[in-house]
Amino acid sequence: MSSVGPSRLLLLCGLLAGPLFVVTFLLEGASRDGYDPLRHPVSSLALGPGGWVQIGAFLTAGLLTLAFAVGLRRSLGRGPGSAAGPLLIGVWGVGLLGAGVFVTDPVSGYPAGTPATPDAPSRPGLLHDLAFSLPGFVGFAAAMVVLTYAFARRHAPGWAIYSGLSAIAFLVLFVLASAGFAQDPRWVSTAGLLQRLAVGVGWLWLGLLAARRLTVREAA
Repeated sequence: MSSVGPSRLLLLCGLLAGPLFVVTFLLEGASRDGYDPLRHPVSSLALGPGGWVQIGAFLTAGLLTLAFAVGLRRSLGRGPGSAAGPLLIGVWGVGLLGAGVFVTDPVSGYPAGTPATPDAPSRPGLLHDLAFSLPGFVGFAAAMVVLTYAFARRHAPGWAIYSGLSAIAFLVLFVLASAGFAQDPRWVSTAGLLQRLAVGVGWLWLGLLAARRLTVREAA
C-alpha cells in the first residue's frame, strides 16, 4: 500500500499538465497586443515583457509530464509498451522543458515590427526548434503509435483505435502548422490554429490516458 499513494500522485500529474498548459496559452494569446492565435505559434508567447508566463507554463508542464511518465511506467508493469511508451512521453516532457529554457525566434510578424522569418536564426531559437520542440513533437507522436500497438496487444481495442487516430491527427496537424510557420501561403494564416489543434489532440490523449491508468490502479 505504501507505493500506491506516490504512484497515484505521479499519474495525477498527467491530468494537470495539459489543462494548465492550454489554459495558459489561451489566456495569454487573447490578451497580447498584436498576437493572432490563428497565425502565431504558442512559443511566441514567451517573447516580450510578459513572456515569463508562457515560459513558466512550458517548464511546469514539462515537469508534470516527466512525473507522469514515471507513474505510467510503474502503472503499466510488464508487457508491450511498458518501457517505450513512458520513455517517449518523457521525450515530450524534456521537449517542453527545453522550449521553456530556450526562447524561440520571432515568426510571422510577432512581436510587431519583426519580419515573417528571421534573417539568421539565433542559437536559442535553433535549440528551441531543432533540439527540443521537434524531438518533443516526434516523441509524443511516437508514444501514441507505440501505445496503439501496446493496447492492441493488451486486448484494449477501443484504446488502440483511439491512440492510432490521435497519432495520425497529431502528426498531420503538426506538419501543416510547421509548413505555415515556414510561410507556406496555404497554411500561414491558420498555422497557429493548426498547432493548437495538434497540441489539444495530444494533451487530450495524455489526460485521458492518465485517467484510465488511475481507474485501473483503483480497480487493482
